[in-house]
Amino acid sequence: MNRRLAQGFDGDVERHPRGPVEAVVALGANLGERAETMTAAIKDLARVPLVDAVRVSEPIESVAMKPDGPDAAAPAYLNAVAILTTRLAPSVLLGYLHAIEQRHGRVRSAARTASEPGWEDRTLDLDLIAYGDVVSDDPRLLLPHPRAAERDFVLGPWLAVDPDAVLPGTGRVDEALRRLREAGGR
Repeated sequence: MNRRLAQGFDGDVERHPRGPVEAVVALGANLGERAETMTAAIKDLARVPLVDAVRVSEPIESVAMKPDGPDAAAPAYLNAVAILTTRLAPSVLLGYLHAIEQRHGRVRSAARTASEPGWEDRTLDLDLIAYGDVVSDDPRLLLPHPRAAERDFVLGPWLAVDPDAVLPGTGRVDEALRRLREAGGR
């Protein structure tokens, strides 16, 4: 598999492929009018410049995940996955995702970093799960998403949109989901 390493966040515009790339975005919401917010966010994704197509899974409901595991006392999440065909560089796409979150009332915790993610409830969460076969260990742009293979609520909806999906560094999404479920993961 041809892999591109996006070592420099600021320079990924120059290194990203010239043609369209499929980017996988996980959507989640557990505060407010979840379904309405996600519907609006999907429309926002389709309006992003240089996004040519958006395919979206049906939403599923899941238990909120906290640092210690599932938290049934927290408001439940509505989750979906969108696959975007885009010509944007991954850092630019990530900037649009953050702007869409903010437009829908998302407040990012000041302590949140790539290695210490925020676990707060949220009106909207848009995670860039994968961008083609790009692999990046830059803390500002981790690709693929470091916890994607641990999340049933990402892998299941992703497979519903693309049954042949591959998560860079992990392999086929259907196999990752099978392993996760066998291990009792969520």
